[in-house]
Amino acid sequence: MVDEINEYEVGPEEQTDRPDYLSLIEQVCLRFHSMARQLRSRHAKRPTLEIDDEYDVQDLLHAAFKLHFDDIRAEEWTPSYAGGSSRVDFLLKQERIVVEVKKTRSSMSMSDLGAQILIDIARYERHPDCGLLVCFIYDPEGRIGNPVGLERDLESHSGKLKVRVIVGPKGH
Repeated sequence: MVDEINEYEVGPEEQTDRPDYLSLIEQVCLRFHSMARQLRSRHAKRPTLEIDDEYDVQDLLHAAFKLHFDDIRAEEWTPSYAGGSSRVDFLLKQERIVVEVKKTRSSMSMSDLGAQILIDIARYERHPDCGLLVCFIYDPEGRIGNPVGLERDLESHSGKLKVRVIVGPKGH
């Protein structure tokens, strides 16, 4: 009987066979700009998806996530924070990961961007299905002068929620 229990017990070697979901998300986000550029050069000058705003980023990112995740919940409501609630861009419920998308633009200052993400962090700390918050900031024009510094600053909050910030692309 002990042998049967040991046979079905999950050991450390089996646990490492599980996908590293954070690495998958990081890879998709870090290659996002390449994917967006590739869409611009279509055969016979066919129409393409232009990445003009956050909704365009969300649409393409959602399609890329479909390659790796079965249950992607878009536009789920978050718990109320400071008198208001908002919608989660993507909830990977089984993995307990929320992905929030931002796109830089000329009318958004870096302090506004940072403040938005800090509010997101505070909001998602209260979300029952969020164990990890991934913030993907798409910066195709290179408006963020120090993307690594911004990532580190926003990831170093003192709360209990694990946060990963990914700015892409990083260099022009």
